[in-house]
Amino acid sequence: MYSKILILRFPKTEVEKPIVCHLAKDYDLTFNILNASIFPRKEGIMVLELYGSKKNYKEGIKYLKEQGVHVQNASQEIKRVTKKCTHCGSCTAVCPTGALSVHRPEMSVDFNQKKCSVCELCVPACPTRAMEIRPTNKAFF
Repeated sequence: MYSKILILRFPKTEVEKPIVCHLAKDYDLTFNILNASIFPRKEGIMVLELYGSKKNYKEGIKYLKEQGVHVQNASQEIKRVTKKCTHCGSCTAVCPTGALSVHRPEMSVDFNQKKCSVCELCVPACPTRAMEIRPTNKAFF
C-alpha cells in the first residue's frame, strides 16, 4: 500500500466538479480528507492522504493534473520545540486529527507526528510559539 499526504489546489472553474470522488471510483484509491477550504467560484484547497497501489496512485495524480488541479506534496511538517512548550493544551483544542492530545493524569501535551495533517492551526494557537512549521526534504515522486 502506497500513501502520501498531498495539497490540492483547485482552480475556481473546477471546484464544483466531483474530481476527488473519481480517484476512488476510477482509480481504486482511498482518500482521507484532512483539511479543506472550497467555495463556489473561488480557488479550493484540500489536504488529503491518498492510499493505493503505486501504479494507481500515479494514474490518479495524472488525472488530477489533467483536470487543472495543482498537486503538491506536503513538503513541510509541524515540529514542537519541547523547551518552549508549557503544556497549556491550547493546541489540542484546534487539532482536527488528534495529533495533539493531553496525556492524563500528568496533563502533559503529547504530539503524534504521524497523525499530523500539517493544517497549521496549532501554530497561531500556541501562546509560547512552541509549534513551528519546518520544511522537509521529501521529494514529490
